[in-house]
Amino acid sequence: MTDGLATEVRAELARVAVLSDIHGVLPALEAVLAEPEVADAERVVLTGDITAGPQPAEVLDLLREQGERVLWLAGNADRELVEYRRGERDAIPDPIGPYAAGRLTDEHVAFLASLPKTLTLPVRGLGDVLFCHATPRDDEEVVLVDSRLARWREVFADLPATVRTVVCGHTHMPYVRLAHGRLVVNPGSVGMPYGRAGAHWCLLGPGVDLRVTPYDVATAVGRVVAECAYPEIAEWAAHYLDARVTDADALAAFGPRDGRETGA
Repeated sequence: MTDGLATEVRAELARVAVLSDIHGVLPALEAVLAEPEVADAERVVLTGDITAGPQPAEVLDLLREQGERVLWLAGNADRELVEYRRGERDAIPDPIGPYAAGRLTDEHVAFLASLPKTLTLPVRGLGDVLFCHATPRDDEEVVLVDSRLARWREVFADLPATVRTVVCGHTHMPYVRLAHGRLVVNPGSVGMPYGRAGAHWCLLGPGVDLRVTPYDVATAVGRVVAECAYPEIAEWAAHYLDARVTDADALAAFGPRDGRETGA
């Protein structure tokens, strides 16, 4: 098992699978890991928010069984679980967060606390690719497919010129766009997709291929409900696994947080 710290990668990678925002949904993760191109990828990068959901320990253990080809980053939700368990906060914004935190062992908490916030890898066809959760400088900042170029200039201000591609998660909606000459990729969410159901991820090298893995949502909801003791789990699972949050809903909620209303 890896200790959570990314090993240095010098050689250019031909194929990298990116999984983001799993949010403790084991059936969705299992579906993605069963994809042949994920199994064959040289590296699997996790861009955070891995555990905050109904099956956090099970998700963490399954991913650690994949060995050193998995490279880990922490998201804001992972950080919140760690802070809650360590008594550094007395609440978590996501209602399922305290339940998820309680399902982790002390060793799980220490592992999550060890995870880095960013990682840069050389990927064939894409150059140096920086991976992060929300933005390169902050695990909660919001950038969207329609964020203003001025916003992208702000969040990229401290990046080295050698980084030509940025992969981020956090907002649970897949997209690819250019911003000031850099390619920006969001793979969407494995476990809590907004806009359409399925487990979303992406494959890098030599281009960018946004993927969605369909799976039996009704069966998965039933399994999650049977295996999770969170009091509101039936409503939670049906709402998120079935993608009842539309992309329009998500953009309306996230939009004001990228500074568009003030121009800041």
